[in-house]
Amino acid sequence: MYNRHHYIGGKSVEGTSGRFGPIFNPSTGEQQGKVALASKEEVEAAIANAEAAFPEWAATSVVKRARVLQNLVHILYREKDKLAEVLSSEHGKVFSDAQGDVQRGLEVAEFATGIPHLIKGEYSDNVSTGIDMYSMRKPLGVVAGITPFNFPAMIPLWMSCMAIACGNTFILKPSEKDPSVTLMFADLWKEAGLPDGVFNVVNGDKEAVDTVCTDPRVKAVSFVGSTPIAQYVYATSTAHGKRCQAMGGAKNHMVVMPDADLDQVTDALVGAAYGSAGERCMAISVAVPVGKAVADKMVEMLKPRVEALRIGHAMDPQAEMGPLVTADHLAKVRGYLDLAEQEGTSIVVDGRKFEYNMQGFEKGYYMGGSLFDNVKPEMRSYKEEIFGPTLQIMRAESFDEAIALPTNHEFGNGTTIYTRDGDTAREYVNRVEVGMVGVNVPIPVPLAFHTFGGWKSSAFGDINQHGTEGVRFFTKTKTVTSRWPTGIRSGAEFVIPTLNS
Repeated sequence: MYNRHHYIGGKSVEGTSGRFGPIFNPSTGEQQGKVALASKEEVEAAIANAEAAFPEWAATSVVKRARVLQNLVHILYREKDKLAEVLSSEHGKVFSDAQGDVQRGLEVAEFATGIPHLIKGEYSDNVSTGIDMYSMRKPLGVVAGITPFNFPAMIPLWMSCMAIACGNTFILKPSEKDPSVTLMFADLWKEAGLPDGVFNVVNGDKEAVDTVCTDPRVKAVSFVGSTPIAQYVYATSTAHGKRCQAMGGAKNHMVVMPDADLDQVTDALVGAAYGSAGERCMAISVAVPVGKAVADKMVEMLKPRVEALRIGHAMDPQAEMGPLVTADHLAKVRGYLDLAEQEGTSIVVDGRKFEYNMQGFEKGYYMGGSLFDNVKPEMRSYKEEIFGPTLQIMRAESFDEAIALPTNHEFGNGTTIYTRDGDTAREYVNRVEVGMVGVNVPIPVPLAFHTFGGWKSSAFGDINQHGTEGVRFFTKTKTVTSRWPTGIRSGAEFVIPTLNS
């Protein structure tokens, strides 16, 4: 049994609140550790350390900041497998998927090494006689990230690398379900040469979140999680004068046109729906085949693939899908399956009937993949995010009916279309009301040099994660108008300067 505490001011700090949360191994169902839950005072201490470290870090040359990021990239590659192993033990995703979790975060660190170019402002000389004008991007100060359980490596790296590269100091509040990887990051940042106080970790629950969202010393909050909490974080942070980006839930649709390659579609759906046990905000949870013939054939092809999913513990090299993250989350997902059945969905494959009998893992949080057909738009199980290994089939008779489903849904995170027709794909990309769109790709997650963000109830705030949007979020613009005296006086000017000056 191990204990996880906080990281403040460049060192590990034991929690003093007296409150702890359990850390489970989802593969075995056993508690393997506990994590300290920070009090308001402990979070305030971290903020004070970050505030004290800010002036020096903000004044550090952008080239030196980039070199710290370069060092971090090399260290992350070195420690990638160790990080993935710890991640798997606390989250439950299989080792290969955990490696991908680390890799996608690492790619944002690589992108952030380009900060000397990314943070450049604009310059215009002689905009009026003898007057030059230029802009600079300046760091905000102390900023914070609140991250979810499902990507305990990728999303903390998304936020911290961009924030720190821009010259800010950073407070991370990770999920209390799997906190160890973020504490490992703290040591790696220090090894990379980051000064004490620039990167801090406070573990906690709502008390820590509320402190971050209300303390006036925190200038911006970046959040990823469920939509209700995203709404709360956004409303609370902005009410206290902070910049906020809050990414919420999803219901991602894959539209399958009659001309699509169904072998390719089946492969894509199995990976996109059931990978990481469906605990991804970009998982495809709804398939929309267009036409009865396509739907019937697709369900026929999917059924044996879902039944044959190799489910095992996180470090099983043969496993395609591991357990869910906690017993409570497993019960929640099973409850949605009960609801879908009550609503009249046709159960093709029932993941509730799965039994995992490998010795030593019987108490893990396992369930099988589920496949439901004949789902209707009015069903609650369709309207809400299940966040588990389920795929719902919604049959459409036409392209227009298919595109209306993701467009009209409350969430607008991601969607994709499978077709061989360029005109159809182009029309879908242009018309669908969703923030991230794929064409013949299973999960349309942008790479580090583009930006991540959904629409509607999937995102609150108008600046996205990472890419150039990440630089915009973690900086503010200062515009300078400059004239050096020439010895010629023209007298007082009482009108506003114009382009004719």
